[in-house]
Parts: sequence; C-alpha cells; structure tokens
Amino acid sequence: MGRGGAELRHEPGGRGVNEIVLLDNEAVRALRDPAHKKHRHVIGHVLNAARRTARGLQVDVGVPTAVRVEAGWDRTAAAWAFVNRLRIADLPLGPEHADTAAGIRKRTGVSVADAHLGSAIQSAREHVTVITSDPGDVRVVAEGRRVEVVAL
Repeated sequence: MGRGGAELRHEPGGRGVNEIVLLDNEAVRALRDPAHKKHRHVIGHVLNAARRTARGLQVDVGVPTAVRVEAGWDRTAAAWAFVNRLRIADLPLGPEHADTAAGIRKRTGVSVADAHLGSAIQSAREHVTVITSDPGDVRVVAEGRRVEVVAL
C-alpha cells in the first residue's frame, strides 16, 4: 500500500467486505481541493463509508493507482496530506488487474485509468459503488457487472 493508504480487505486472504467504494479521477481531485464544487459531496460519501465501517459493516474506499496517477495524487506531497488521512487504499495495477484492464481498454477504447477502474470493479467480490463524474464510462468499463454509480 502507498503511504497513508488503508489495506483493502477484499484481496485474497482478507476478512471479507460488504462494500467497496471506488473513486474516479474527478472524485480524487475534488477531495484535494476544498474549493472544488464537488468537494463536499465526495467527502460526504467517504466519511459515510467510514461511519458505516465503525457501525460494523465492512466498507472500504479505494482508488486504482492509474486513477491516482491521472489525478496527480502524490502521497508524499504535502498538498495531499488531508486526503492521505482519509484511509483510501491503493488498488495496484498488478499483473491480473493489468491483463483485465488491457482487455477492457482494447474492447472499449477508454483511458488507461478508466480501464484500471473497470478491472477493480470486475475483480471486487462485494457490492461496488463508484463515485464518478462520468457515469457512462463507468457503465462501459463495468461490462455488465452490477455497480452503483454516484454521479458528481
């Protein structure tokens, strides 16, 4: 995991998760900038996930690393200190995710970051929510997998 990242429990050997909330590029950028018109909306969803976890429902928040790169999120930079404290886990673009993402990109023509998001959606074993500014792209990369889309 990256510095400040939480460990996702949906990885092999994990404790089991009821839900994973994934962030797209716009959601990440909105988190960083309190003046962003969507900042409060995204913060509300991230904090709601934390509250639900505190009440016993396993809810993780994650960001595919390709999305994090696209958004410019450098976990070592002081400008991202607030976002780092939110316990948002990195979903690395390892071999399995890369193969799935490559297939998604080839079939759909989406960006690398969107293809990585699609790979994360498809590999999740639990209910998936995606906070996004582009619901259409999320539905395309989900390729038929049931996903709840929260439009920004």
